[in-house]
Amino acid sequence: MAVVEYELIKECKDTKARLGKLHTPHGTIETPIFMPVGTRATVKAMTPEELKDIGSQIILGNTYHLYLKPGHDLIEEAGGLHKFMNWDKPILTDSGGFQVFSLGDLRKISEKGVEFRSHIDGSKHFISPEKSIEIQNALGSDIMMAFDECAPYPADWDYVKKSLERTTRWAKRCKDAHKNPDTQAIFGIVQGGMYRDLREQSAKEIIDLDFPGYAVGGLSVGEPADLMNEVLDYTVPLLPKDKPRYLMGVGSPDYLFESVIRGIDMADCVLPTRIARNGTVLTSHGKLVVKNAKYKRDFTPLDPECDCYTCQNYSRAYIRHLFNVNEILGARLATIHNLYFLLKLMENIRTAIKEDRLLEYKEEFYKKYGYIK
Repeated sequence: MAVVEYELIKECKDTKARLGKLHTPHGTIETPIFMPVGTRATVKAMTPEELKDIGSQIILGNTYHLYLKPGHDLIEEAGGLHKFMNWDKPILTDSGGFQVFSLGDLRKISEKGVEFRSHIDGSKHFISPEKSIEIQNALGSDIMMAFDECAPYPADWDYVKKSLERTTRWAKRCKDAHKNPDTQAIFGIVQGGMYRDLREQSAKEIIDLDFPGYAVGGLSVGEPADLMNEVLDYTVPLLPKDKPRYLMGVGSPDYLFESVIRGIDMADCVLPTRIARNGTVLTSHGKLVVKNAKYKRDFTPLDPECDCYTCQNYSRAYIRHLFNVNEILGARLATIHNLYFLLKLMENIRTAIKEDRLLEYKEEFYKKYGYIK
């Protein structure tokens, strides 16, 4: 058996959605799944026990940030990322590529890798495909991502072609540099921007390298939602049926629905935790900014239809008060709720696939949430 293996349980009869299980060294994940992001070896405001309580099956760690602080050597010395942060379920680490490329003027790309200045202190660093895998091997994640070049949006055809071909060469170098094939798996990343022919080229080249899983990269980078869906429509069917498919960087309810309907199994995003810290929560009837004055005397839960810890115990008025006086608990309670909301949504999506009523559930959710006026 491969170190990470996908088991297809059921295909949806009306859409391309699928129900599956992803077997990893730290446990089995039911898919489709949303993965909370733990950038710096913590999902902000949450303990590992709380993450388990709300149904998190897998979390993400960020190679770029962990390399800068506290350093992968220290994490390796601690026994790896699982031990260091006291999380015994699966972990996926990104390659650091996206963070490095989003530094803009602070980085310089060459065939060897990327030279960049730290956003923390301006110090110079260099990450190559080999270095990214060295860091991820030290972190000990169950799933590592190949180091890729994420082309910006918009970008012209020639640029994206060169970029995806470099991503292929880098993916091969990542495979060759991998030191722990018995305990860690690498997923390849399909690039190609918004160009169908380039997506097809990238998918073929990356699939030829035979990874145990594949990600669709370079989406949710500023393009309109319709364009993202169009790219998924023709890209996802190119990926092998017997391997997991991961769409990087999406986390709003509509994006989760649309990607699952097109055959995506895994997604991640900082959205639920980031907006929670700013006082915005996701509810069955759409987004709610709990800091607003109109909730000052509202003693109902954030979402009366939610049974998370926050909604069972606290009112909008109380949580508004916490944000108003800058109490940390406000951000914690909002984070617990937002993550629970998305994890519960994915659980409901899995049930709907099982019962052959995914499109019906989507319409029901969209009407209530306010996506359909």
